[in-house]
Amino acid sequence: MVVIGFTGATLWFPEFFTQLLPGWFINVATIIHSDEALLATGFIFTVHFFNTHLRPEKFPMDIVVFTGRMPLEELKRDKPAEYEALVKSGELEKYMVEPYPPIVIKAIRVFGWTALTIGFSIVVWILYAMLFAYR
Repeated sequence: MVVIGFTGATLWFPEFFTQLLPGWFINVATIIHSDEALLATGFIFTVHFFNTHLRPEKFPMDIVVFTGRMPLEELKRDKPAEYEALVKSGELEKYMVEPYPPIVIKAIRVFGWTALTIGFSIVVWILYAMLFAYR
């Protein structure tokens, strides 16, 4: 975080930093900043992709992020302590709502698949650029 922050500030305010550092440091900061950004993006995407799409119980996507609603069975399985706390406090019924109609779920899934396709395409383009176009 310090490295990407310092190099980013250097690239943002090159006139200030070249009063303190030699001019060639701007070129070094550009390389370091882009490599760090690519590494961070790749890590974040990989962790996000696994946790939202590749876990067997969530495959192909977890639509809770779009709906804000979680089925009761999923709450019991994924968050047992929260479920028990709601049952013990008597507040579980307060949070119970009717499920969305199937057409809404279908629209959410179409949106999710579209976003997933765009994200996957971007990763493919990044890999292509790293392997063949980055000089």
